[in-house]
Amino acid sequence: MIVMKLISIISDTHGFLDKKTLKIVSKSDEIWHAGDFGYNNDIRNFIKKYNIKGVYGNVDGSEIRSLYPKINKFQCENIKVLMTHIGGYPHRYKKNIEEEIKNYQPDLYICGHSHILKVMYDSKYKILHINPGALGKEGFHQKRTMVIIKIDEKRIYDLEVLELGSRSQLT
Repeated sequence: MIVMKLISIISDTHGFLDKKTLKIVSKSDEIWHAGDFGYNNDIRNFIKKYNIKGVYGNVDGSEIRSLYPKINKFQCENIKVLMTHIGGYPHRYKKNIEEEIKNYQPDLYICGHSHILKVMYDSKYKILHINPGALGKEGFHQKRTMVIIKIDEKRIYDLEVLELGSRSQLT
Protein backbone atom coordinates (compact mmCIF):
# COMPACT_ATOMS: atom_id res chain seq x y z
CA MET A 1 0.00 0.00 0.00
CA ILE A 2 1.40 3.37 -1.02
CA VAL A 3 1.10 6.09 1.58
CA MET A 4 1.70 9.45 -0.03
CA LYS A 5 1.47 13.00 1.26
CA LEU A 6 0.19 15.89 -0.83
CA ILE A 7 2.00 19.11 0.11
CA SER A 8 1.05 22.69 -0.79
CA ILE A 9 4.05 25.03 -0.75
CA ILE A 10 3.26 28.74 -0.55
CA SER A 11 5.01 31.98 0.31
CA ASP A 12 4.59 35.73 0.45
CA THR A 13 0.85 35.86 1.04
CA HIS A 14 1.22 39.33 2.61
CA GLY A 15 -2.16 38.92 4.30
CA PHE A 16 -4.03 37.79 1.18
CA LEU A 17 -5.83 34.46 0.76
CA ASP A 18 -8.61 33.94 -1.76
CA LYS A 19 -11.24 31.19 -2.07
CA LYS A 20 -9.39 29.53 -4.96
CA THR A 21 -6.23 29.18 -2.85
CA LEU A 22 -8.14 27.88 0.17
CA LYS A 23 -9.91 25.28 -1.97
CA ILE A 24 -6.57 23.99 -3.28
CA VAL A 25 -4.74 23.87 0.05
CA SER A 26 -7.70 22.28 1.83
CA LYS A 27 -7.05 19.09 -0.18
CA SER A 28 -3.43 18.91 1.03
CA ASP A 29 -2.10 16.75 3.81
CA GLU A 30 0.29 19.53 4.79
CA ILE A 31 0.75 23.22 3.98
CA TRP A 32 4.24 24.74 4.11
CA HIS A 33 4.57 28.54 4.17
CA ALA A 34 7.98 30.07 3.38
CA GLY A 35 7.36 33.38 5.15
CA ASP A 36 5.83 36.82 4.76
CA PHE A 37 2.45 35.59 5.95
CA GLY A 38 1.24 39.07 6.78
CA TYR A 39 -1.20 39.15 9.67
CA ASN A 40 -4.92 39.83 9.70
CA ASN A 41 -8.11 37.88 10.50
CA ASP A 42 -7.86 35.78 7.32
CA ILE A 43 -4.29 34.69 8.11
CA ARG A 44 -5.10 34.09 11.78
CA ASN A 45 -8.06 31.87 10.82
CA PHE A 46 -5.95 30.09 8.18
CA ILE A 47 -3.28 29.25 10.77
CA LYS A 48 -5.90 28.05 13.27
CA LYS A 49 -7.73 25.87 10.73
CA TYR A 50 -4.74 24.17 9.12
CA ASN A 51 -1.60 22.59 10.49
CA ILE A 52 0.90 24.87 8.75
CA LYS A 53 4.63 24.38 8.88
CA GLY A 54 6.34 27.67 8.24
CA VAL A 55 8.94 30.32 8.89
CA TYR A 56 8.58 34.01 9.51
CA GLY A 57 9.55 36.49 6.83
CA ASN A 58 10.97 39.99 6.91
CA VAL A 59 7.53 41.65 6.91
CA ASP A 60 6.10 39.43 9.63
CA GLY A 61 5.53 40.96 13.04
CA SER A 62 5.43 39.53 16.54
CA GLU A 63 2.24 37.50 15.96
CA ILE A 64 3.87 35.32 13.29
CA ARG A 65 7.35 35.40 14.85
CA SER A 66 5.89 33.97 18.06
CA LEU A 67 4.48 31.01 16.09
CA TYR A 68 7.22 30.25 13.56
CA PRO A 69 11.05 30.17 13.54
CA LYS A 70 13.41 31.93 11.13
CA ILE A 71 14.73 28.54 9.96
CA ASN A 72 12.62 25.40 10.12
CA LYS A 73 14.11 21.91 9.83
CA PHE A 74 11.74 18.97 9.75
CA GLN A 75 11.08 15.64 8.12
CA CYS A 76 8.17 14.59 5.91
CA GLU A 77 8.11 10.86 5.30
CA ASN A 78 11.86 10.20 4.80
CA ILE A 79 12.57 13.59 3.22
CA LYS A 80 14.58 16.09 5.25
CA VAL A 81 13.33 19.64 4.67
CA LEU A 82 15.09 22.95 5.34
CA MET A 83 12.94 26.07 5.04
CA THR A 84 13.69 29.75 5.49
CA HIS A 85 12.38 32.99 4.03
CA ILE A 86 15.57 34.67 2.80
CA GLY A 87 18.26 32.16 1.90
CA GLY A 88 19.38 32.46 -1.70
CA TYR A 89 19.63 29.90 -4.45
CA PRO A 90 22.02 27.11 -5.43
CA HIS A 91 25.50 28.58 -5.96
CA ARG A 92 24.26 31.82 -4.32
CA TYR A 93 23.17 30.83 -0.82
CA LYS A 94 23.40 33.18 2.11
CA LYS A 95 26.40 32.14 4.20
CA ASN A 96 24.33 31.00 7.21
CA ILE A 97 21.99 28.96 4.99
CA GLU A 98 24.88 27.25 3.24
CA GLU A 99 26.19 26.23 6.68
CA GLU A 100 22.74 24.89 7.59
CA ILE A 101 22.67 22.91 4.33
CA LYS A 102 26.13 21.45 4.99
CA ASN A 103 25.25 20.49 8.57
CA TYR A 104 21.64 19.29 8.14
CA GLN A 105 22.03 17.79 4.63
CA PRO A 106 18.39 18.26 3.57
CA ASP A 107 16.79 16.61 0.55
CA LEU A 108 14.58 19.64 -0.05
CA TYR A 109 15.35 23.33 0.50
CA ILE A 110 12.49 25.86 0.40
CA CYS A 111 12.66 29.64 0.56
CA GLY A 112 10.53 32.62 -0.41
CA HIS A 113 11.15 36.39 -0.39
CA SER A 114 12.09 37.02 -4.03
CA HIS A 115 8.52 36.57 -5.37
CA ILE A 116 10.20 34.64 -8.20
CA LEU A 117 9.03 31.08 -8.78
CA LYS A 118 12.06 28.85 -9.06
CA VAL A 119 12.52 25.07 -8.97
CA MET A 120 16.02 23.74 -9.50
CA TYR A 121 18.29 20.91 -8.47
CA ASP A 122 21.52 21.67 -6.64
CA SER A 123 23.95 18.95 -7.73
CA LYS A 124 26.65 20.14 -5.32
CA TYR A 125 24.54 19.43 -2.22
CA LYS A 126 22.12 16.98 -3.89
CA ILE A 127 19.00 18.90 -2.90
CA LEU A 128 15.90 20.08 -4.68
CA HIS A 129 15.38 23.84 -4.28
CA ILE A 130 11.85 25.29 -4.43
CA ASN A 131 10.76 28.90 -4.22
CA PRO A 132 6.99 28.86 -4.81
CA GLY A 133 6.91 32.52 -5.86
CA ALA A 134 4.35 34.83 -4.27
CA LEU A 135 0.73 34.04 -3.51
CA GLY A 136 -0.24 37.52 -2.34
CA LYS A 137 -1.18 40.61 -4.30
CA GLU A 138 1.65 42.87 -3.15
CA GLY A 139 5.00 42.99 -4.91
CA PHE A 140 6.39 43.12 -8.41
CA HIS A 141 5.44 39.59 -9.54
CA GLN A 142 2.97 39.35 -12.42
CA LYS A 143 1.29 36.04 -11.48
CA ARG A 144 0.36 34.62 -8.09
CA THR A 145 1.92 31.16 -7.83
CA MET A 146 2.31 28.14 -5.57
CA VAL A 147 3.78 24.65 -5.85
CA ILE A 148 2.21 21.27 -5.10
CA ILE A 149 4.32 18.16 -4.55
CA LYS A 150 3.75 14.59 -3.52
CA ILE A 151 6.09 12.82 -1.13
CA ASP A 152 6.24 9.08 -0.63
CA GLU A 153 9.00 7.72 1.60
CA LYS A 154 12.18 9.12 0.00
CA ARG A 155 10.59 10.25 -3.27
CA ILE A 156 9.39 13.72 -4.29
CA TYR A 157 7.22 13.56 -7.41
CA ASP A 158 4.33 15.04 -9.41
CA LEU A 159 5.58 18.58 -8.81
CA GLU A 160 2.99 21.01 -10.10
CA VAL A 161 3.20 24.77 -10.47
CA LEU A 162 -0.13 26.54 -10.10
CA GLU A 163 -0.90 30.05 -11.33
CA LEU A 164 -3.73 31.61 -9.35
CA GLY A 165 -4.31 34.80 -11.26
CA SER A 166 -2.64 38.12 -11.78
CA ARG A 167 -1.22 40.24 -9.02
CA SER A 168 -2.84 43.59 -8.45
CA GLN A 169 -2.24 46.17 -5.79
CA LEU A 170 -4.41 45.97 -2.72
CA THR A 171 -6.54 49.03 -2.16
